[in-house]
Amino acid sequence: MAAQIPLIWITALVVLALLVIGALVFVKVYQDRSDKDAFVTVVCVLALTSLLATVCLFPVDIALVSSTTDNSTGQKKHWANPDTVANVVYTLKVVYYCLYSLDAVMCLLVIPFAYFWYEEWDVEATTKQRLKGALKYSMFFVALLVVLLLVGLFVPVAKEMKGHLDLDYFKKLLMENNGERALTFITGVLMCFGTVLFVLYTAPGLALTPLVLIKSIPSSSLPSWSAETNEALAVNRERQRALEAQHQNRGVRPTSKDRRELEALQREERTLVRRQRISEEIRSSRSKKFLRKLEAIGRPFKILLGILILTAALLIFSSMLITAIDKVQNSVCGKHCGYILPNTNIFNPMNWVFVESSKVFPIDYVLALLVVLLFFVASVVGVAFIGIRFLWVSLFQLRPSATKPQGMLMSTVMLTLTVLAINYAFTMILAPQYAHYGGQKFCDHTTPQLAGTGYLRSCRNHPEMIVPCNELAPQDICTPTVVSTFINRITLNFPFFGAFAFWAQFGFLGLFAVVAATGLVWTPRMGERSMEDEENEEEEGLLGTTGRRTRATWEDLTGRTSSGSSGRQNGYGAVESEG
Repeated sequence: MAAQIPLIWITALVVLALLVIGALVFVKVYQDRSDKDAFVTVVCVLALTSLLATVCLFPVDIALVSSTTDNSTGQKKHWANPDTVANVVYTLKVVYYCLYSLDAVMCLLVIPFAYFWYEEWDVEATTKQRLKGALKYSMFFVALLVVLLLVGLFVPVAKEMKGHLDLDYFKKLLMENNGERALTFITGVLMCFGTVLFVLYTAPGLALTPLVLIKSIPSSSLPSWSAETNEALAVNRERQRALEAQHQNRGVRPTSKDRRELEALQREERTLVRRQRISEEIRSSRSKKFLRKLEAIGRPFKILLGILILTAALLIFSSMLITAIDKVQNSVCGKHCGYILPNTNIFNPMNWVFVESSKVFPIDYVLALLVVLLFFVASVVGVAFIGIRFLWVSLFQLRPSATKPQGMLMSTVMLTLTVLAINYAFTMILAPQYAHYGGQKFCDHTTPQLAGTGYLRSCRNHPEMIVPCNELAPQDICTPTVVSTFINRITLNFPFFGAFAFWAQFGFLGLFAVVAATGLVWTPRMGERSMEDEENEEEEGLLGTTGRRTRATWEDLTGRTSSGSSGRQNGYGAVESEG
């Protein structure tokens, strides 16, 4: 076996260790500092590690199957005999099934138990009482899992392929193993729920992530903010004194209008006093002052990162739209197989980027990892913006240092389900050819051998005949990725899941377009509460505040207020007087 395969697995283990650290940091950043539970924290970390491992296993899958083919000849490498390739695929399949099973158990058993365990807390409650109460309420989810297993074991699956899909690749997808069928059915159910969350949260998150980086830069600096706060506070108190003196001199009771105005001024004063205190703390603390200047230095890079992510998001949007249209027009079996398409017919820019980058190891694997992580980060951003809701009722908010344990658990479930939908979107919609075969190529030139003993496949004199693999290619040369085989098995054996997930992609694209267009004229705000979010500010477009944002960056670097900037601007939460 080539040294490349152990190297890929070692790299995957290193990435897994980083994922554990990432899960710990995520939970540490978002959980409520004053209201947290050790068991809930452990469950969230384990669940996040599992779902991140599921996301990042996809590039490993592509790297392993791609390493078995020699793209210079279009043949399998000398060490990649059928037994070796089968062992590689089997190992990947075991890892995938373990992770998918762990994700399902976390969503359906462990996280609900942790939720009810926390809800059963009381000053007088014993551990035995909490355990008994949590188990009692968790029995519903145990029953749900048993029902899904039974339905998965006995539900009829497709026995034949409609639409003339008489290829070896598709024939292998029809299942006979009952245990595998049950796991496939449960994964399909969870994937459909995840697809709903993928549309409602990941689409807005993907549109807002670059806009947050580009447009969330403060429009006034710390010195300007401090000066504006002091000025606003002086005007506020002067207005309060004027109102009080007006009624004391006349000896009359204030009108209801004056009382409302006075109450509003008092609320505004409390806000301004808090801001003044925060400003003084920042100015007197060397560490905070250093971090402030460091943040100011990094603002241009923040804008550049936002532009890069915006470019990637638009490329993802166009690629998904092209593939979806291609499948509607050219899928030979349509809804009967979940709109499986043997070969793409329309140019897909994202697929082309991956295939071309595969010529230089390991650029394509790094890009694939970055894309799936971008989807995951977009899901987190979507949850932070929208919050955890049931219809129009807001249940919990995902905020740094302010997320309740129940909110952490529910967010983890939502992200876990979304990961399944991300795998589907990448494999079937975003870059289907690359997701199925990676950078593998095969020789599409054969010559008949003497004495009619068969055909010889050789492109030594015809290098132009070495082409990327697809479902029509010989399966003894082109090895499909395990995740693509698994997802195709879901859509082919249970066509409803495939049709639902496919048509939901149009909802994803539509919501992305609406939120992106809205975000151009509305400044995105994360779900966290900050001092500057406690009032209503007039939102401004991206281009209209460029000069002021540049001046704010310079003032933060120098620590001085520029002339003419002491006026009352809508930056860092400057408040307009209501008087």
